[in-house]
Amino acid sequence: MQHIPACDSQMRNILLTISYDGKTYHGWQIQKNALTVQEVFQSSLEKIIGSDFTVKGCSRTDSGVHANMYCINVMTEHRIPAERLKCAMNRFLPPDIAVLKSEEVGLDFHARYSCKSKEYVYKIWNREERNPFLNGYALHYRYSLDEQMLNKAAQAYVGPHDFTSFCTPDKREKGDFTRTVKHFTVTRSGDLVEMRVEADGFLYNMVRIMVGTLLRIAQGKIGENDIPNILNAKNRKAAGPTAPACGLYLNKVNY
Repeated sequence: MQHIPACDSQMRNILLTISYDGKTYHGWQIQKNALTVQEVFQSSLEKIIGSDFTVKGCSRTDSGVHANMYCINVMTEHRIPAERLKCAMNRFLPPDIAVLKSEEVGLDFHARYSCKSKEYVYKIWNREERNPFLNGYALHYRYSLDEQMLNKAAQAYVGPHDFTSFCTPDKREKGDFTRTVKHFTVTRSGDLVEMRVEADGFLYNMVRIMVGTLLRIAQGKIGENDIPNILNAKNRKAAGPTAPACGLYLNKVNY
């Protein structure tokens, strides 16, 4: 396809909201020797407007994590209308990535730093028999889960806390490890259990460690009232394991 020509040199900021199946990708951010969502997104964008752009994503996501809503701002001098860009991107993107919305925003908008909160959902298939249609899209957990007990235990996550115990040590995480969790709910619909959490920000692997700790509580290996003690320990070893990525979805980004 020929590039749609740019006609003047005024910078624009376009917010694109996408959804993607992360099963075959190594997260959002471009990496060496690994296919990522950002790489595929930028490759499609380049086919439409050339290399006249910079891209900022709203969050890091790990390998295998999905997104019902992921926001990207594209800085460009190209004049393609935002709605036309959405249609063109959906023509070139693979079936596991879709642009849901495209709109002009102010130049000071940043997909990550303008975000007020994010919501994640973790899905668990809670039945002895696995569901082949949820392979890669929910954790298969064959043992009993008392969702009401876990929901009660999870309320200890709510509020401002130092989540050092719920963060994988990583050079990307620096400074204050305090985050404010707005809500954490555990619900069941048939054999599908969902853990839903919203916060003003998340540390590396924070949601997956929160889920892994709740599963340890379900197993009786951590007491159902022990989450405050784990928070106070400020030690990753005090919490449960990191739950697999397959059940995790970035569900909503709030601005």
